[in-house]
Amino acid sequence: MIGKKKRTAKIDSLIGQNTEIQGDLIFNGGLHVDGKIKGNVIGDDKFALLTVSDQGMVEGEVRVANVILNGSVIGDVHAIERIELATNARVNGNVYYSLIEMAIGAEVNGKLVHKVAEEEKPALTHMKEEQVKVASSAVSPPQPSNT
Repeated sequence: MIGKKKRTAKIDSLIGQNTEIQGDLIFNGGLHVDGKIKGNVIGDDKFALLTVSDQGMVEGEVRVANVILNGSVIGDVHAIERIELATNARVNGNVYYSLIEMAIGAEVNGKLVHKVAEEEKPALTHMKEEQVKVASSAVSPPQPSNT
């Protein structure tokens, strides 16, 4: 592949092949899973990266900014920024994503739902309450007059 650099992710935590964790797992940075997690997996920052190898498995909901999946997930996957579904990826649940890359052979038994990243959403928080009322009344249909 000319011009395409292979990214290497920094791994802060590793779940080994012969390890099984029962309970929710909250992490920062990079988490690589070769074992099994029975519980929800939550990335606690916007740069969090979850990598599940072809031997890895998660039974629970995944909420991580960036996901590279080559193993199995039984539950919904919420990839706030990006998800990469490699050849051996298997998801039994819905996948919510902003950006998706899916290889031939990857399998999703559920819905693929595109979500706009939080910073891309138009914000009305800078408008005062009166401005929002005026803006919303400007688009409402005219009311019949009693004259």
